[in-house]
Amino acid sequence: MDDFEWSGEQVVLCKDDALGLRAVIAVDSTVLGGGLGGVRFKHYPSYGAGIREAQRLAAAMTLKNAAAGLGYGGAKAVIFATEPGDRRAFMRAFGEFTARLGGSYLPGVDMGTTMDDLRWMAEGGAPVISGEENPSPSTAVGVHHAIRAAVAHRFGADTLDGRTVLVQGVGHVGASLARLAAADGARLLLSDLDGERAAALARELGGRVVPPEEVTATPCDVYAPCAAARVVHPGSIATLRCDIIAGAANDTLAHPSCADLLHARGITYVPDFVANAGGVIQMDAVHRGLSQGELDDALAAIGTRVARLLAESDAEGITPLAAAERAARARLAGAA
Repeated sequence: MDDFEWSGEQVVLCKDDALGLRAVIAVDSTVLGGGLGGVRFKHYPSYGAGIREAQRLAAAMTLKNAAAGLGYGGAKAVIFATEPGDRRAFMRAFGEFTARLGGSYLPGVDMGTTMDDLRWMAEGGAPVISGEENPSPSTAVGVHHAIRAAVAHRFGADTLDGRTVLVQGVGHVGASLARLAAADGARLLLSDLDGERAAALARELGGRVVPPEEVTATPCDVYAPCAAARVVHPGSIATLRCDIIAGAANDTLAHPSCADLLHARGITYVPDFVANAGGVIQMDAVHRGLSQGELDDALAAIGTRVARLLAESDAEGITPLAAAERAARARLAGAA
Protein backbone atom coordinates (compact mmCIF):
# COMPACT_ATOMS: atom_id res chain seq x y z
CA MET A 1 0.00 0.00 0.00
CA ASP A 2 3.03 2.30 -0.21
CA ASP A 3 1.95 4.61 -3.03
CA PHE A 4 2.86 7.73 -1.07
CA GLU A 5 3.93 10.53 -3.40
CA TRP A 6 5.95 13.32 -1.85
CA SER A 7 5.59 16.85 -3.20
CA GLY A 8 7.85 18.64 -0.74
CA GLU A 9 10.39 21.37 -1.31
CA GLN A 10 13.79 19.75 -0.82
CA VAL A 11 15.69 16.72 0.42
CA VAL A 12 19.21 17.27 1.74
CA LEU A 13 21.63 14.38 2.17
CA CYS A 14 24.31 14.88 4.85
CA LYS A 15 27.59 12.97 4.98
CA ASP A 16 30.68 13.22 7.19
CA ASP A 17 33.03 10.30 6.61
CA ALA A 18 35.33 11.19 9.51
CA LEU A 19 32.48 10.87 12.00
CA GLY A 20 30.51 8.19 10.15
CA LEU A 21 27.54 10.54 9.87
CA ARG A 22 24.81 9.82 7.33
CA ALA A 23 21.58 11.78 7.54
CA VAL A 24 18.73 13.17 5.47
CA ILE A 25 16.69 16.32 5.99
CA ALA A 26 13.30 16.53 4.26
CA VAL A 27 11.74 19.99 4.08
CA ASP A 28 8.13 19.53 3.04
CA SER A 29 6.80 23.10 3.22
CA THR A 30 7.92 26.55 4.34
CA VAL A 31 4.69 28.30 3.31
CA LEU A 32 3.84 29.14 6.93
CA GLY A 33 7.44 29.53 8.11
CA GLY A 34 10.56 27.48 8.73
CA GLY A 35 9.94 23.74 8.66
CA LEU A 36 9.66 22.55 12.27
CA GLY A 37 10.16 18.85 12.96
CA GLY A 38 12.19 16.40 15.00
CA VAL A 39 15.44 14.58 14.34
CA ARG A 40 15.04 10.81 14.34
CA PHE A 41 18.06 8.60 15.18
CA LYS A 42 17.20 5.11 14.00
CA HIS A 43 18.38 1.99 12.19
CA TYR A 44 16.91 1.48 8.71
CA PRO A 45 17.20 -1.45 6.31
CA SER A 46 18.38 0.93 3.58
CA TYR A 47 19.07 4.61 2.93
CA GLY A 48 15.99 4.67 0.74
CA ALA A 49 13.81 3.53 3.65
CA GLY A 50 15.14 6.33 5.85
CA ILE A 51 14.62 8.95 3.15
CA ARG A 52 11.08 7.70 2.60
CA GLU A 53 10.28 7.94 6.31
CA ALA A 54 11.72 11.45 6.51
CA GLN A 55 9.49 12.53 3.62
CA ARG A 56 6.37 10.95 5.14
CA LEU A 57 6.99 12.49 8.53
CA ALA A 58 7.85 15.90 7.06
CA ALA A 59 4.52 15.93 5.21
CA ALA A 60 2.75 15.04 8.45
CA MET A 61 4.55 17.89 10.23
CA THR A 62 3.24 20.35 7.63
CA LEU A 63 -0.31 19.27 8.45
CA LYS A 64 0.36 19.19 12.20
CA ASN A 65 1.73 22.72 12.39
CA ALA A 66 -0.97 24.08 10.09
CA ALA A 67 -3.78 22.36 11.99
CA ALA A 68 -2.43 23.67 15.29
CA GLY A 69 -2.46 27.23 13.99
CA LEU A 70 1.32 27.63 14.28
CA GLY A 71 3.55 29.78 12.12
CA TYR A 72 5.81 26.98 10.97
CA GLY A 73 6.08 24.71 7.99
CA GLY A 74 6.86 21.01 8.10
CA ALA A 75 10.15 19.14 7.96
CA LYS A 76 11.84 16.09 9.44
CA ALA A 77 15.35 14.70 9.70
CA VAL A 78 16.61 11.15 9.95
CA ILE A 79 20.08 10.26 11.18
CA PHE A 80 21.02 6.72 10.21
CA ALA A 81 21.93 5.22 13.57
CA THR A 82 25.49 4.23 14.26
CA GLU A 83 27.63 4.18 17.39
CA PRO A 84 29.42 7.54 17.29
CA GLY A 85 32.66 7.64 19.25
CA ASP A 86 31.95 11.24 20.23
CA ARG A 87 28.20 11.83 20.18
CA ARG A 88 28.62 15.53 20.91
CA ALA A 89 30.86 16.03 17.87
CA PHE A 90 28.49 13.87 15.82
CA MET A 91 25.44 15.98 16.69
CA ARG A 92 27.37 19.22 16.34
CA ALA A 93 28.34 18.18 12.81
CA PHE A 94 24.69 17.49 12.01
CA GLY A 95 23.89 20.93 13.42
CA GLU A 96 26.36 22.45 10.96
CA PHE A 97 24.53 20.82 8.05
CA THR A 98 21.24 22.14 9.43
CA ALA A 99 22.64 25.66 9.78
CA ARG A 100 23.42 25.74 6.05
CA LEU A 101 19.71 25.61 5.27
CA GLY A 102 19.25 29.15 6.53
CA GLY A 103 16.29 28.52 8.82
CA SER A 104 14.24 26.39 6.45
CA TYR A 105 14.65 23.51 8.94
CA LEU A 106 14.09 23.96 12.69
CA PRO A 107 15.08 20.74 14.50
CA GLY A 108 13.53 19.20 17.61
CA VAL A 109 13.82 15.96 19.54
CA ASP A 110 12.30 12.76 18.20
CA MET A 111 12.74 9.02 18.48
CA GLY A 112 16.32 8.26 19.47
CA THR A 113 17.41 11.84 20.18
CA THR A 114 17.57 13.80 23.43
CA MET A 115 17.64 17.36 24.67
CA ASP A 116 21.43 17.01 25.02
CA ASP A 117 21.62 16.08 21.32
CA LEU A 118 19.60 19.18 20.48
CA ARG A 119 21.91 21.39 22.52
CA TRP A 120 24.90 19.94 20.69
CA MET A 121 23.21 20.57 17.34
CA ALA A 122 22.76 24.18 18.43
CA GLU A 123 26.50 24.37 19.12
CA GLY A 124 26.95 23.58 15.42
CA GLY A 125 24.65 26.45 14.48
CA ALA A 126 21.31 24.64 14.17
CA PRO A 127 18.37 27.05 14.68
CA VAL A 128 16.88 25.38 17.76
CA ILE A 129 13.78 27.13 19.15
CA SER A 130 12.58 24.66 21.78
CA GLY A 131 14.47 25.89 24.85
CA GLU A 132 15.58 23.50 27.59
CA GLU A 133 12.27 21.78 28.33
CA ASN A 134 11.55 18.33 26.94
CA PRO A 135 8.30 18.54 24.93
CA SER A 136 7.22 14.96 25.73
CA PRO A 137 4.98 15.88 28.71
CA SER A 138 3.16 18.49 26.63
CA THR A 139 2.66 15.95 23.85
CA ALA A 140 1.06 13.62 26.38
CA VAL A 141 -1.17 16.39 27.76
CA GLY A 142 -2.37 17.19 24.25
CA VAL A 143 -3.17 13.54 23.51
CA HIS A 144 -5.04 13.34 26.82
CA HIS A 145 -7.20 16.31 25.78
CA ALA A 146 -7.79 14.65 22.40
CA ILE A 147 -8.84 11.38 24.02
CA ARG A 148 -11.22 13.12 26.41
CA ALA A 149 -12.84 14.99 23.52
CA ALA A 150 -13.24 11.77 21.53
CA VAL A 151 -14.68 9.97 24.56
CA ALA A 152 -17.14 12.84 25.11
CA HIS A 153 -18.19 12.65 21.46
CA ARG A 154 -18.55 8.89 21.50
CA PHE A 155 -19.94 8.25 24.97
CA GLY A 156 -21.28 11.61 26.13
CA ALA A 157 -18.94 12.14 29.10
CA ASP A 158 -15.59 13.95 28.92
CA THR A 159 -13.96 11.82 31.60
CA LEU A 160 -12.02 8.59 31.32
CA ASP A 161 -13.47 7.28 34.57
CA GLY A 162 -14.19 3.59 34.04
CA ARG A 163 -12.96 3.59 30.44
CA THR A 164 -10.31 1.11 29.33
CA VAL A 165 -7.33 2.78 27.67
CA LEU A 166 -4.65 0.70 25.96
CA VAL A 167 -1.35 2.56 25.63
CA GLN A 168 1.00 0.98 23.10
CA GLY A 169 4.54 2.14 23.80
CA VAL A 170 5.36 3.47 27.27
CA GLY A 171 8.41 5.60 26.58
CA HIS A 172 8.50 9.24 27.64
CA VAL A 173 5.21 10.24 26.01
CA GLY A 174 3.35 6.97 26.48
CA ALA A 175 4.23 6.75 30.17
CA SER A 176 3.16 10.36 30.75
CA LEU A 177 -0.12 9.70 28.94
CA ALA A 178 -0.71 6.56 31.02
CA ARG A 179 -0.27 8.54 34.23
CA LEU A 180 -2.70 11.21 33.05
CA ALA A 181 -5.26 8.58 32.06
CA ALA A 182 -4.87 6.79 35.40
CA ALA A 183 -5.39 10.05 37.28
CA ASP A 184 -8.56 10.51 35.21
CA GLY A 185 -9.93 7.17 36.39
CA ALA A 186 -9.10 5.00 33.39
CA ARG A 187 -8.47 1.28 33.54
CA LEU A 188 -5.03 0.88 31.99
CA LEU A 189 -3.67 -1.69 29.58
CA LEU A 190 0.01 -1.19 28.79
CA SER A 191 2.19 -2.68 26.06
CA ASP A 192 5.81 -2.18 25.08
CA LEU A 193 8.53 -4.11 23.28
CA ASP A 194 10.43 -3.70 26.56
CA GLY A 195 8.26 -5.95 28.68
CA GLU A 196 9.88 -4.98 31.96
CA ARG A 197 9.30 -1.30 31.29
CA ALA A 198 5.61 -1.99 30.71
CA ALA A 199 5.45 -4.19 33.81
CA ALA A 200 7.08 -1.54 36.02
CA LEU A 201 4.59 1.10 34.89
CA ALA A 202 1.71 -1.34 35.33
CA ARG A 203 2.80 -1.93 38.92
CA GLU A 204 3.03 1.81 39.52
CA LEU A 205 -0.40 2.60 38.09
CA GLY A 206 -2.34 -0.57 38.78
CA GLY A 207 -2.58 -1.48 35.11
CA ARG A 208 -2.24 -4.73 33.19
CA VAL A 209 0.42 -5.65 30.64
CA VAL A 210 -0.64 -6.72 27.15
CA PRO A 211 1.91 -8.61 25.00
CA PRO A 212 2.80 -6.62 21.85
CA GLU A 213 1.41 -9.29 19.54
CA GLU A 214 -2.01 -9.09 21.26
CA VAL A 215 -2.50 -5.32 21.18
CA THR A 216 -4.88 -4.92 18.26
CA ALA A 217 -7.10 -7.84 19.27
CA THR A 218 -7.45 -6.70 22.89
CA PRO A 219 -10.83 -5.17 23.81
CA CYS A 220 -10.63 -1.54 24.96
CA ASP A 221 -12.48 1.74 24.69
CA VAL A 222 -9.43 3.73 23.57
CA TYR A 223 -6.39 2.46 21.70
CA ALA A 224 -3.50 4.93 22.02
CA PRO A 225 -0.54 4.11 19.73
CA CYS A 226 2.50 5.89 21.18
CA ALA A 227 5.43 4.16 19.49
CA ALA A 228 6.00 2.86 15.98
CA ALA A 229 4.49 4.33 12.83
CA ARG A 230 1.92 2.71 10.53
CA VAL A 231 0.54 0.27 13.10
CA VAL A 232 -2.98 0.72 11.71
CA HIS A 233 -3.22 -1.19 8.43
CA PRO A 234 -5.85 -3.42 6.79
CA GLY A 235 -4.62 -6.47 8.67
CA SER A 236 -4.72 -4.84 12.09
CA ILE A 237 -8.00 -3.02 11.37
CA ALA A 238 -9.70 -6.37 10.83
CA THR A 239 -8.79 -7.44 14.37
CA LEU A 240 -9.28 -4.16 16.25
CA ARG A 241 -11.66 -4.29 19.23
CA CYS A 242 -11.65 -0.62 20.23
CA ASP A 243 -14.07 2.28 19.86
CA ILE A 244 -11.51 5.09 19.54
CA ILE A 245 -7.96 5.43 18.23
CA ALA A 246 -6.05 8.47 19.50
CA GLY A 247 -2.36 8.44 20.29
CA ALA A 248 1.01 10.13 20.16
CA ALA A 249 2.62 8.09 17.38
CA ASN A 250 3.30 9.87 14.11
CA ASP A 251 2.14 8.45 10.78
CA THR A 252 -0.24 6.01 12.49
CA LEU A 253 -2.08 4.93 9.34
CA ALA A 254 -0.26 2.76 6.83
CA HIS A 255 -2.25 4.51 4.09
CA PRO A 256 -4.87 7.29 4.08
CA SER A 257 -7.47 4.77 2.88
CA CYS A 258 -7.22 3.12 6.30
CA ALA A 259 -9.26 6.05 7.63
CA ASP A 260 -12.13 4.89 5.42
CA LEU A 261 -11.80 1.32 6.68
CA LEU A 262 -11.94 2.53 10.28
CA HIS A 263 -14.94 4.73 9.50
CA ALA A 264 -16.74 1.78 7.93
CA ARG A 265 -16.12 -0.26 11.07
CA GLY A 266 -17.47 2.50 13.29
CA ILE A 267 -14.11 3.19 14.95
CA THR A 268 -13.48 6.85 15.77
CA TYR A 269 -10.01 7.81 14.55
CA VAL A 270 -8.50 11.05 15.82
CA PRO A 271 -5.87 12.06 13.24
CA ASP A 272 -2.42 11.74 14.75
CA PHE A 273 -1.26 15.15 13.56
CA VAL A 274 -4.10 16.76 15.52
CA ALA A 275 -3.81 14.66 18.68
CA ASN A 276 -0.03 14.77 19.09
CA ALA A 277 0.61 18.47 18.42
CA GLY A 278 1.37 19.28 22.06
CA GLY A 279 5.12 19.05 21.60
CA VAL A 280 5.30 21.60 18.79
CA ILE A 281 2.81 23.80 20.62
CA GLN A 282 5.18 23.84 23.60
CA MET A 283 8.16 24.64 21.37
CA ASP A 284 6.25 27.57 19.90
CA ALA A 285 5.20 28.75 23.37
CA VAL A 286 8.81 28.73 24.58
CA HIS A 287 9.98 30.53 21.45
CA ARG A 288 7.33 33.24 21.88
CA GLY A 289 7.79 33.56 25.64
CA LEU A 290 4.25 32.51 26.56
CA SER A 291 3.27 31.88 30.18
CA GLN A 292 2.45 28.44 31.56
CA GLY A 293 -1.21 29.42 31.63
CA GLU A 294 -1.11 30.38 27.97
CA LEU A 295 0.58 27.07 27.14
CA ASP A 296 -2.06 25.18 29.12
CA ASP A 297 -4.81 26.94 27.14
CA ALA A 298 -3.08 26.14 23.84
CA LEU A 299 -2.84 22.46 24.78
CA ALA A 300 -6.49 22.36 25.87
CA ALA A 301 -7.42 23.77 22.45
CA ILE A 302 -6.41 20.41 20.97
CA GLY A 303 -9.53 18.96 22.59
CA THR A 304 -11.64 21.74 21.11
CA ARG A 305 -10.25 21.03 17.64
CA VAL A 306 -10.93 17.32 18.02
CA ALA A 307 -14.53 17.96 19.09
CA ARG A 308 -15.06 20.23 16.09
CA LEU A 309 -13.64 17.85 13.49
CA LEU A 310 -15.59 14.90 14.90
CA ALA A 311 -18.79 16.95 14.71
CA GLU A 312 -17.97 17.88 11.10
CA SER A 313 -17.27 14.24 10.34
CA ASP A 314 -20.70 13.22 11.60
CA ALA A 315 -22.55 16.11 9.97
CA GLU A 316 -20.97 15.66 6.54
CA GLY A 317 -20.48 11.90 6.46
CA ILE A 318 -16.72 12.22 5.98
CA THR A 319 -13.86 10.74 7.96
CA PRO A 320 -12.23 12.75 10.75
CA LEU A 321 -9.01 12.56 8.72
CA ALA A 322 -10.70 14.22 5.74
CA ALA A 323 -12.09 16.96 7.99
CA ALA A 324 -8.70 17.60 9.60
CA GLU A 325 -6.77 17.61 6.32
CA ARG A 326 -9.29 19.99 4.78
CA ALA A 327 -8.82 22.50 7.60
CA ALA A 328 -5.02 22.27 7.48
CA ARG A 329 -4.84 22.60 3.69
CA ALA A 330 -7.21 25.57 3.74
CA ARG A 331 -4.81 27.37 6.06
CA LEU A 332 -1.86 26.51 3.82
CA ALA A 333 -3.73 27.71 0.73
CA GLY A 334 -4.61 30.96 2.46
CA ALA A 335 -0.96 31.63 3.25
CA ALA A 336 0.45 30.68 -0.16
